[in-house]
Amino acid sequence: MENREEIRGEWIKYEQGRDGDVEKLFQSLEGKGTGWCTAGHSTAQTQIESGDFYVYYTNDSSGEPTQPRLAIRMDGDNRIGEVRGILPHQGVEPVMQEALGGKLQEFGGEADVYRKKSSDMRMLTALEKKRENEEAFTKDDLVLLYEINGTIEGFGYQKDPRIAELREGRNTEEDMLVIFECTRDEIAHVPSQINENTKAYVGQLEPGIFQKLPENLEHVYTSFPEKKIRRENVLIGGKSAEQLISEMKAAGINISDYAKSMLKSREFVPGKNPEEATLIGLTVADLGFKSSATTDQIYERAHILGLELCPADTGPNYCLKYRNQPLNEWIYIGMKQISDSDGGPGVFRLARDDDGLWLHVYWASPGHAWNPAHGFVFRLPAGRQVSAFARRLGLRSHSGEGGSELRRTKSASSLRR
Repeated sequence: MENREEIRGEWIKYEQGRDGDVEKLFQSLEGKGTGWCTAGHSTAQTQIESGDFYVYYTNDSSGEPTQPRLAIRMDGDNRIGEVRGILPHQGVEPVMQEALGGKLQEFGGEADVYRKKSSDMRMLTALEKKRENEEAFTKDDLVLLYEINGTIEGFGYQKDPRIAELREGRNTEEDMLVIFECTRDEIAHVPSQINENTKAYVGQLEPGIFQKLPENLEHVYTSFPEKKIRRENVLIGGKSAEQLISEMKAAGINISDYAKSMLKSREFVPGKNPEEATLIGLTVADLGFKSSATTDQIYERAHILGLELCPADTGPNYCLKYRNQPLNEWIYIGMKQISDSDGGPGVFRLARDDDGLWLHVYWASPGHAWNPAHGFVFRLPAGRQVSAFARRLGLRSHSGEGGSELRRTKSASSLRR
């Protein structure tokens, strides 16, 4: 592409339904190497049929805005469908962040998600400059780089490669001391090292680990920084299915037909009184499975670690609280399965895609296989009420030559389609 250093240019709007705009858009992108699917004539037509399309063109050597560098596709009247740049995987160039940020201001609250992405990209660029100038990273810099408080989001289809580049060669042990504001002795790596002074736990999960960790311990990882164990308090109970549906609709949360059928099922019994539940987020890999694991195996392992199944109304209540869920993240609720409209055993699934936040349902028969990347949430018992988990799951303790293990009773086996 000509004159990549130039950032001055102009936004041009191609209007939905306006004669000739499809052809103009197609011709402006043809042969420019953007990588956008819109550069195809039929795709350009399809996308303009669904909403307006904005392109930012930077000036060529003659001063004319002809070089496409940014695109904003709308869905409907005022909803952003996607934002794309011309880096690999359609990421936005750091030098184009200012032009993009200015344009996003025109879309009000609708663009909050994209403004967050733009802010993240600007901060990554600032870290790049610090590294080039051999400046030390501050605690705030490291909190961002290691994604302690949230995922760094970009505009491309894949994670911004600068994150891995900036982490490469760093001493994570030293960085943890800065992030957690602690000494080496205050980071536990095995349960026997946990004490009242522990500021972080980075190690494997062992039976009863969540009863051993201090209640207010914020930083728990199976490996740093990739495998953080999410812990979050959510208010559950005290709301009927109708109230939950009404609140989700008012909050703009999409509810799939299967989720509605589960919410209206006789098996969906919300708690009568409000209470605070502490949820623990774990992947199948965090639970110790290197390959796929069945629903039964996952639930039994969670029980061994000292966790409970979530009450039926956890999914919709968590959905109402977790409004900043990252794009394309899926979370499955570890709960007793409920029959959906097809009669299948389902669990709630929280998701965010290009259409926004969703409460979905996912098939979860006892023998269904899950891959190591699937993420569940379970409930941390109030005190040591682990037996409540076993009662919901239909498990009883059994001791044999190999020691204590869990055996499934007939009531648990009946949770099938």
